[in-house]
Amino acid sequence: MSQDSQHGKWTLSSSDSEDEDFHSAPSKNSDRKLQQEPLGIEEDSKELVQKSDPLLNRGIKLEPPPLTSTPAIGSEARKAAHYNQQNPVKFETKGPSPAVKRKNESEDSGWALSSSDDEGAGPVVRSQPKTRSPSPKRKKVEDKRPESPHGASYFKEEPDEFFETNLPPADNTFRFYLTKVTGIEKKYNTGALHIKEILSPLFGTLKESVQFNYCFDVPWMVQQYPPEFRDKPVMIVHGDKREAKARLIQQAQPYAHIRFCQAKLDIAFGTHHTKMMLLWYEEGFRVVILTSNLIRADWYQKTQGLWMSPLYPSLPEGSPDTAGESPTNFKRDLIEYLGAYRAPELSEWIERIKEHDLSETRVYLIGSTPGRFLGDDMERWGHLKLRKLLREHTRPVLGEEAWPVVGQFSSIGSMGADKTKWLAAEFQRTLMTLGMGGKSLAGPDTPMHLVYPNVENVRTSLEGYPAGGSLPYSIQTAQKQLWLHSYFHRWSAEGTGRTHAMPHIKTYMRVSPDFAELAWFLVTSANLSKAAWGALEKNNTQMMVRSYELGVLYLPSAYNMTKFKVQKNPFPATGPTTSFPVPFDLPPQPYSSKDQPWIWNIPYTQAPDTHGNVWVPS
Repeated sequence: MSQDSQHGKWTLSSSDSEDEDFHSAPSKNSDRKLQQEPLGIEEDSKELVQKSDPLLNRGIKLEPPPLTSTPAIGSEARKAAHYNQQNPVKFETKGPSPAVKRKNESEDSGWALSSSDDEGAGPVVRSQPKTRSPSPKRKKVEDKRPESPHGASYFKEEPDEFFETNLPPADNTFRFYLTKVTGIEKKYNTGALHIKEILSPLFGTLKESVQFNYCFDVPWMVQQYPPEFRDKPVMIVHGDKREAKARLIQQAQPYAHIRFCQAKLDIAFGTHHTKMMLLWYEEGFRVVILTSNLIRADWYQKTQGLWMSPLYPSLPEGSPDTAGESPTNFKRDLIEYLGAYRAPELSEWIERIKEHDLSETRVYLIGSTPGRFLGDDMERWGHLKLRKLLREHTRPVLGEEAWPVVGQFSSIGSMGADKTKWLAAEFQRTLMTLGMGGKSLAGPDTPMHLVYPNVENVRTSLEGYPAGGSLPYSIQTAQKQLWLHSYFHRWSAEGTGRTHAMPHIKTYMRVSPDFAELAWFLVTSANLSKAAWGALEKNNTQMMVRSYELGVLYLPSAYNMTKFKVQKNPFPATGPTTSFPVPFDLPPQPYSSKDQPWIWNIPYTQAPDTHGNVWVPS
C-alpha cells in the first residue's frame, strides 16, 4: 500500500496492513466508544502491544523469553541489539537493496527484524525457522526495547570531568534543567544534569527514594546511585503486567533494597508514563519531575528535560496538614496525584510529604491519571486541568490572537479524521486559554506550531536512524491524519547545542509573535495524544484519561512577572536568570514540501545515517 502526501510517498508492507480494522469490533457497555475509535500508536506503550492484535504488534511472532538471572531489559531485545551491532545494514550504491540484504542475512542467521511501537525500541527480533507450519493464531507478547539501538558497546564511558564535582550553576529561578548529552561541545553541558549528579551527595544525604517511570533497566539504575547510597531503600512504581512484570521483578532479584508498586491501569491501552523521583534525605525532601526513562540510552544522546524542586525542610512537629503549602498548591496536588494510585505502598510517602514544607515551590503540577471523570473532577487531570490553571492564573494579552501555540513531543497518537475531532475542539482550545471567561480571545486562525523531527533530523542525529526508535509515529496512524502534518515544524536546537540530540523531552508553550516572550511554559511526560491528555465524552459531560502522566507548568504570575523573556543562549549556564531557557530554537521552522515526518516503521534506504547505515525495520 502506498500513501502520497505533500511530505512524500510512504510504502506500507502487507505484513503491516494485516487486521488493520481490528478496532472496529464493537465492545460492551461504556467501553463501546473507546474500542471503536482508531487509537494509533502512542508513546511507550508496552501494554498496548501486549494487548492488541497484530496491527499494533507489527506481525511479530515471539515466544515469551525465558526468565533468567541476567539483569536485562529483555533478552530478545538484547539479541536484537547485538544483531544490529554485528550486522548493520550499510549504505551501498550497488548490489541488492538493503531490504533484500537484510532478509538474506536474517534467514542465514535465523533472526528477522521487525519493529515495535515501544517509545524507544530499536528493531526487535522474531524467531524464523527456515520451515514452519502455519499456526491458526499468532501468540502476541510485548516487545522490549534494547539498552541501545547500536548494542551495548555503543556507549562510551564518560570521563570524570563530564560530571560535576560541585553544585552546578544553580538556576534558582526556574529550576529547569536539560540532561547532559555525550558527544556535544562541553559548554552545552555546563549547567545540565546527569542522573548520577541528581542522585549524588551534592543534593543531599539520601535515605530512601521512589522511582516512578515507564521503562527500567534495574542494574543500570542501581549503578547511578553513588556507592554510599547504593543499598538505600528504593521503590519502583511501574505499570508492567504479566510477563513484563515478571521480568522486572527478575531484574531486581539481586537487590534486596528494591521493592515494587504496580500502578493500576483500569482503562485499556493506558500506560504508566509518569517519570518522577521522590528523594528523602537526612536534610529534607526533594521532588524531580523529568522526561527520561531509567535506561542508559535515555541519558546518553537525547534531548531530555527536568524540573528539580528546592530542598524541602521538615515542618515543626504538630504542624497542621495545611502547613507548608505553596502559592501554587503544589503540595495538595502532589498528594492528590499520589492518592490516585490507590496504593498502600505510597501511603508512607504521602505522610512524609505532609511533614515537609513545600512553600518555596513556584510551579503548578499537571498530572493525568486513568479514569472517567464527571463534574468538577473533570478539571483535576489532563488538559482540562491545564485549561483551569491558564484560566485562573493568566491574563489576556493585547493581540493574543497572533500569539502562537507551540507544542513539541516525541510521539503522536490518533487525532481523528480532521482537526475538529480533538486537536482544535479540545486541545488547541486549552492551549489558547488566557485569563478568566473560559473562552480565549484567540480564534481558529491563531497559529499552532507542532515541533516533531523529520527524517533528515533523525538521519543526521548523533545516534543516526536508530534514534527514530524513540519517535514511534507509525505509518498506520500517520496515513489516517495527513491533515496534521501541515502543522509540523523541524527540530532545531542550535542555541542549546542539541540539534543532533533527538528530543525525548515534551514541551508546550504560548509565545509572542516575535518569539521573544512566553505567556507560559510546560514540561511534561505527555505526548500529543488523547490517551495522555484526556478526551471529552458524552456530549462533553465526561472526561476520559487512559494514562498516568506528570509535568510542571511555569506561569509568570508565580514569579511576580507578567511574561517570561526567552533566553536565547542558555549555555554555558552561569547562575540565576530572569529569562526562560527554552530547549529548542524559536521560531520553529515549518517543514518544506520535501520534508517528511519521521515514520518509524517504514524503511529509509536512500541515504546513510551518521554511522553509515540505512533503516530497514522489517
